[in-house]
Amino acid sequence: MKVSLIFYYSLLDSFYTPYSKKIGSTMSYKNDFYPESKFGGFSNIDGTIAFYSRVNALLASSSIVLDVGCGRGKYNEDLVILRRNLRILKGKVNKVIGIDVDPAAKDNPCIDEFLLLDSDRWPVIDESVDLVVCDNVLEHIKDPDPFFKEANRVLRKGGYICIRTPNSWNYIALFSRLIPNKYHSKVTAVVKDSRKEEDVFPTFYRCNTFLKIRSMMNRYGFGNNVVYGYEAEPSYLSFSKIAYWIGVLHQKVAPNIFKATVIAFGRKGDHVA
Repeated sequence: MKVSLIFYYSLLDSFYTPYSKKIGSTMSYKNDFYPESKFGGFSNIDGTIAFYSRVNALLASSSIVLDVGCGRGKYNEDLVILRRNLRILKGKVNKVIGIDVDPAAKDNPCIDEFLLLDSDRWPVIDESVDLVVCDNVLEHIKDPDPFFKEANRVLRKGGYICIRTPNSWNYIALFSRLIPNKYHSKVTAVVKDSRKEEDVFPTFYRCNTFLKIRSMMNRYGFGNNVVYGYEAEPSYLSFSKIAYWIGVLHQKVAPNIFKATVIAFGRKGDHVA
C-alpha cells in the first residue's frame, strides 16, 4: 500500500514539475541508477538491444522481413547509435515490408515497402516471408487468433516469429487498463514526453501473458518456441525520480511472472491447427 501511495504521489508531483525541469530527466535518472549508460548511452539491461540482438542473429542477407505494426520509424532518430543500428533491419536483408493500420506509416524510412492493413488478413503472399517481427503491437490487437494464423500463413517453413509486448501482470499494464483508452494520450504525454498523441493506439491486452502467448504459438504451428519475461530500465517512470527508483527496485526483485515485458520467439513447423 505504501509503495502504491508513493507511486501516485510521484505521478501527481510530475504534473506540477515545470516542463523545463523534465527535459533530459530520463537520461539523468538512467545515469544515476545505471551508471554504465554514461558510456554509450545504454544500460546493460536495455530491452531494445536485448530483443533486437536476437532478431539480428536470425537474419540472413537473403531474408524477407515483415514488420507488423511498423509505425512511423521514430527509432530512426535514436541518438544511441548501437541501438538504432540494431533496430533498423533495412539494408541488412533482401527486403523489409511494413504493414500497419496507420496510413502515415508509409513514410517510415526504415522499410522498403509499405502495405496498408485494413482487415484481419494481411496483404502478404503465402509463405513469402522469412521473419515476422511484432514489437509492442500485440497489446493493441483485439483478436490474437487471426494474428497468429496470418503469421503462420505468410512465413516459409522454418521461418521465425519475434514478439515483444508488455506483460499484462506488470504494474504499467495494470495501471493502463484502469484508464479508459480515450485518456491514454493525456497520460502518455506526462509519462513519456516524446510520444505524439497520434501515435497512441487503444490497448486490449488479449494475449499478453506467458501462458497465452505460448498457447497461441503452439496452436498455430510454432511448437518450437520460447517465451520469457524481461525487465529493462523503467523508462515509463521517468517523470519522477521517486517513481523511477520504485521501477528500478521492481526491475531487480520482481518474479518472472511480473516482469514488464514478454519476449517470445517461435519457428514455424509442420503442424497448423
